[in-house]
Amino acid sequence: MTTTTMEPAELSGHPARDGRDRPKRRALRLGHRASASLLLIVTLVVLLPVILMVINSVRTSGDIGARPIGLPHPLALGNYGDIATRMGYVRSLLNTLIIAAGSIVLVIAAGAPAAWVLARRVRRWTRAAYRLFVAGLTVPVFVVTTPLYLLMQQLGILDTYFAAILIYASFNLPFAVFFYVSFLRSSPQELEEAAALDGCGPLATFWHVVFPLLRPATATIVIFVSLAIWNDVVVPLLFLTDDNLKTVTLSVYSFVGSQGTVSSAELFPAVVLASAPLIVIFLVLQRHIIAGITAGMGKR
Repeated sequence: MTTTTMEPAELSGHPARDGRDRPKRRALRLGHRASASLLLIVTLVVLLPVILMVINSVRTSGDIGARPIGLPHPLALGNYGDIATRMGYVRSLLNTLIIAAGSIVLVIAAGAPAAWVLARRVRRWTRAAYRLFVAGLTVPVFVVTTPLYLLMQQLGILDTYFAAILIYASFNLPFAVFFYVSFLRSSPQELEEAAALDGCGPLATFWHVVFPLLRPATATIVIFVSLAIWNDVVVPLLFLTDDNLKTVTLSVYSFVGSQGTVSSAELFPAVVLASAPLIVIFLVLQRHIIAGITAGMGKR
């Protein structure tokens, strides 16, 4: 009777090569842990100034002078109410939201249909139009401020929301078209073809099929355009000279510049009030933003 000798690896039910793969798996786990630790350190370094800004915004000037880094003692929540009143924060926030909302609606309403045509109808003229939009990304704002000022003056719309909305929409439309085209080129056309077979016209196809697919890209464009408008000082400084039309950033700029020497108890709350709405918008739309950016990395 012949007896068969089994190797230890066979008795345990694992191939013999598993023993050789263990160092590789251990190295992979160590690599993942090192990457996670590095990402955590980078995140803390990035967030540390924001955390310090928020903490110092509820401290008194004397407390900050005595201990530049530390917890608030006493807690000075009244800093926000005082600075908001002196800045005219509510009015400037409303102005910024009106201008940003109008610009975003105009950019999306013009950019999405234009990008759909440029992405789906590949012709010589569509390639030329697409290159023209991309070239618009390279035009500095300072090159066109004087012609725009003269144009708005001749149209009689200086110191109006409409002027700022038109200017911001024209500045951000090339980016929207570029981003939408990149997104659409990586999206399948089967749904659009099925809609056409069902008898949908171009407008119905775009509204019921294409535009819902553009939701991640639209969310990304919303946050980028909002960020560009919120951080801009040039356009409101030149085209919105009326104090009742000041944006948030211009109000902070005017407040800091008009006070001469600004104390820490005034500066930090002003900065927090200026940046808080953008942080809220980003937190609400972050999932769609990440989806839009990753989808836009498809084929060009």
